[in-house]
Formats: sequence, structure tokens, C-alpha cells
Amino acid sequence: MTDRRQPETVPALTGVLTAAEVAATVDSIAEVQLPSGQVPWFPGGHADPWNHVEAAMALDLGGRRAEADRAYEWLVATQRPDGAWHQYYIGDEIEEAKLDANVCAYVATGVWHRYLLTRDRGFLEAMWPVVTRAIDFVLGLQKPRGEIIWARHADGTPWSFALLTGSSSICHSLRCAIACAEELGCERPDWELSAARLAHVVAHEPDAFEPKHRWAMDWYYPVLAGVLRGRAARERLAERRPTFVMEGRGVRCVSDRPWITAAETCECALAHLAAGDAETALDLFRWAQSLRHESGAYWTGIVYPEQLHFPGGERSTYTAAAVVLAADALAGTSPASGLFTDHTLLPELIDTGAVESPGS
Repeated sequence: MTDRRQPETVPALTGVLTAAEVAATVDSIAEVQLPSGQVPWFPGGHADPWNHVEAAMALDLGGRRAEADRAYEWLVATQRPDGAWHQYYIGDEIEEAKLDANVCAYVATGVWHRYLLTRDRGFLEAMWPVVTRAIDFVLGLQKPRGEIIWARHADGTPWSFALLTGSSSICHSLRCAIACAEELGCERPDWELSAARLAHVVAHEPDAFEPKHRWAMDWYYPVLAGVLRGRAARERLAERRPTFVMEGRGVRCVSDRPWITAAETCECALAHLAAGDAETALDLFRWAQSLRHESGAYWTGIVYPEQLHFPGGERSTYTAAAVVLAADALAGTSPASGLFTDHTLLPELIDTGAVESPGS
């Protein structure tokens, strides 16, 4: 097969990862991709649309454009008429039928990432109906206060609570969707208002969300998603660093377990980079390299002090993708490198008059 890689988009970090090593990581994702375009977590495992999009972005950065195209084609082929996707798929079968709002919203982030990389207006126009249906489905779960209920049951009944991590990620995806709309000359003031309300509740009303204080993602995601910025972002990251960061090793996925995960460590690196702390971001990224496999793939996690990989033997595509996205953000290689770390590049949240600024 002809190698269609576009090496100018492959990031490298001197003394940490070479471009060839990052390319090998991207190749490890491509090797798991199914003929349908679906990217499961690992061979024989399930796929979810959020991590599938994460993998598509990494494939694009690694120059595997044909594989990334197939990943987006899978999303088009499997989107429901209501704009949603099911939570988990195994091959052509639905494994978990619930409809997770954050999972559905993330397509907008992937589409905008591709557009930043390529300026391919044809791709943006083709994916616009997919993005529109997905975001409208998600906003159908927004509560009057602004938070977004995390999912619907398969029969359409909404769950009873919202999640901070999910709502934070949705806020970022909404801004990506608004960027798509602006580029295409489509006005979506309803999306702008929804994003402003969502950002306000994420920044100021923690009681709106189901308590998940044990989970690292609830700690850093309001920063990673660009809801908290500047001093507010730095203060949040400093506040619970002793709880979640195992110095020299990485980020615990939950506070009371010695489980270090490469994906959370890389996402936390992105959050620190967004907050202006590049030194800590690079340290975290370096620590994540202890989970690199000789193939270029990454172990999902490790347990200390036993140093056993968990889940046993699992090297996940979403972990590899998180590493590639963090490498690009730190190296500043691609035109999309600031997507998760320079939130001034996305449309600003509107001032509704009732919504405070979510950061300073």
C-alpha cells in the first residue's frame, strides 16, 4: 500500500519523542481500525464515538488521511436520524444503546480540527448536516439553568443528572460547532446562547452536577475545555494537584487508587498548557512516556507500586490518540495545535448580560 502520510503534520518533541515515534503511534491506531472505518479501543473491543473521533484526529495528525476519512465516513453511516450515536458499538452491533450527549457532541471538535488542518471546505460542507443534527440532539438535553443531562436511554427518556466533565467537553464542542457555522456563514444564535449558559454553570455552579470528586477529569476538564482560564484555571489546577498527581509518574484517574493512566496524564498536560504552565505540561507528557510500548502503542494504565499494567494487556487507541494530540499541542506543529490549549482561537462566549465571565 502506498504511504500517503503527510509528514509536515507529524509532531515531534526534542528529547521526548521523535516524529518517527509519533508516526509509529499513529500507525498503531490505524492497525486496529476496522474495514468499516470504526476505531475500537483495542482489537476485538468496543468503540464509542467520542474516542473514535479522538482517534480520527490523531490519524489526521499522523498523515493517515485515508484512514481518517474512513473514520468520519463511519460516523456519517451510523448517525441516527435524531442526530445521536449509541454509546458503544462492537463491529456492526450496538453494545450499549444509551445516547451520551458528550459522545455525540464531539464530532464537532473533530470536524473543526480537520478543517484547521486542511482548510478543506468541501469536507466542512459535507459534515455540516452531521454536526447540526448532533448538536441539536445534545442541546435537547440542556436544562434551563444551563447544564446538559448526560444521556438519554435508548427509548429517549433522559437521565436525571448532568456530569461536570461531560458538560465541560460539550462546551468546547459547542464552540467548535459555532466556528463551523461561522465559517459556512450560518448563524446559530441558539448555539451561542446555549454555550454561554453552559459555561456559566460549569464555572460557577458545581452543585448542578452529579458529584464525581474522585475522578481526575472533573478536576481538570473545566480548564481543558476553556471554561476556566487565566488565574481561575491555574488556581483550580493547583488546588487538587496533590490529590491526583503522582509525582514523576502521572495522573491518577481516581483520587483514591494508585492507577496512573496515560490518557488522563496527557489531557492534564493539555489543561496546564491552556493555563499557561508549559513547564508542568511538558513534565506530565514526559511521565506518560513510561507507558509507551515498543510498538508505538501505549498501555492504558499502570498500578503502583506493583507496576502492573491495567486493564491487563490493554493498549488502547484512545490513549495513543491522546498522546498524539498532546504532542502536537506541545510542539505547535500543525495548524490545529492550539485547538485544546489556545481558546482565544475559538468563537468567544457571548455576553448575555446575565452570564458572568467564566475566567479572568
